[in-house]
Amino acid sequence: MQILKTIAEVRGELPGRERVVLVPTMGALHAGHVALLEEARRWAGDGGTVVASIFVNPTQFGPREDLKDYPRDLDGDISACKNAGVDVIFAPEDGEMYATDASVTVTEEALSMHLCGRSRPGHFAGVATVVLKLINIVRPMAAVFGKKDYQQWAIVRRLMRDLNLEVEIIGVETVREGDGLAMSSRNAYLGEEERAQAPVMRAALLSAVVAMEGGERDANELERLVRDRLAKDAPLGRIDYVNVVGRDDMQLLAHVDGEAVLAISVYFGKSRLIDNIELGGG
Repeated sequence: MQILKTIAEVRGELPGRERVVLVPTMGALHAGHVALLEEARRWAGDGGTVVASIFVNPTQFGPREDLKDYPRDLDGDISACKNAGVDVIFAPEDGEMYATDASVTVTEEALSMHLCGRSRPGHFAGVATVVLKLINIVRPMAAVFGKKDYQQWAIVRRLMRDLNLEVEIIGVETVREGDGLAMSSRNAYLGEEERAQAPVMRAALLSAVVAMEGGERDANELERLVRDRLAKDAPLGRIDYVNVVGRDDMQLLAHVDGEAVLAISVYFGKSRLIDNIELGGG
């Protein structure tokens, strides 16, 4: 396995390789990331190349967010990548990815208006910019993203479509702890009581599915059920949002007639956790 630090090294090593599959990460890899790496390995096949980027992207953090404290463990990440069959790690420094006077960014003006885009202004401009940069550096045939960050997954697919990039975007289902909590690097910040209550997020989402199975289609009512369950069983949580949106356009829905996503974000202490569940057909 190669560990490359510069764009020049990547561009010198990857041309000519077949079936290059990229997994963009910010490191602090856990079992959820490993699932992405393993999916990339399957797509690349025996003769292909799996590239994992490990880069804590500063442009997707707001001024009051946890960039400085975001967990970093490059040695552990290298070990996880090796075990998952990664061929190349691209682990650049900030200055390698962004010039000091960088002035061009990629913005998305429809899918990012709600959910995390509303709560974190500028976040998805940072995501779209760094993803486009990584695509241009690595030149993969496909890239793998987790569906836990459902809005991000949708925006990256729109980025590929609108900028005519011939890269297939592969979504991988959320990997969970035994009690249902979605795996996240930010789970490490949870105190004991917060960790005990955080799995209620998943239980609340499942209660909405049960309501839908009973015939409920009103989005406001489904959102209310989730909010009530969180308030009752996770009092340490502070709700950021609970919204039903369309799967492709991420727009708020009043009624679930087709394919939708119920997405939630909850603060437990300084940890901002997200989760979602698909509703409707598909």
